[in-house]
Amino acid sequence: MKNDCLKIIIRGMKKNDVPQVSLIEEEAFGNHRWHEDAFYSELNNELSKYLVATLEDGSIVGFIGCWLIFEEAHIATFAISKKYQKKQIAQALMCSFIDICYKEEIKYITLEVRESNENAISLYEKFGMTSVSIRKKYYQDNNENALVMFSENIFYNKFKTIYNDIKKNIKKIEIIYE
Repeated sequence: MKNDCLKIIIRGMKKNDVPQVSLIEEEAFGNHRWHEDAFYSELNNELSKYLVATLEDGSIVGFIGCWLIFEEAHIATFAISKKYQKKQIAQALMCSFIDICYKEEIKYITLEVRESNENAISLYEKFGMTSVSIRKKYYQDNNENALVMFSENIFYNKFKTIYNDIKKNIKKIEIIYE
């Protein structure tokens, strides 16, 4: 790896990560965020999987949380610290999450996203996800609509090609898996 690459460690979220994750969640979602209690509850939920991206010093710069239910993974929350956006960390976390889906034989990925969240929509579309419906007035803070996005079967060659190309082209960071 080049010396100018950012080293990121991706690992499962632990209970002592919750305060840092909550700060990123608040930065990303303001008053319409998950509170610490929700994260602690999620870590005790056998259907949920949470990953964090950390710097070498242990500082958390992003996270993704999902529920694995039968053949479907539902992304529940996902955020990158503003200071570390546009550095391919979101792509790296998505790839790590998809790796879990492959391991768990999950076929589909779904989520809701604010219609105005162009960066998130762009990321999901990059991974081949499409908007399949709209949930009207889904977000309680401002009654904004949510796009419901869905992947095709991640075991299909089309999805695998997109995923492998993204994974191969993550060059701004060095990913270390724990």
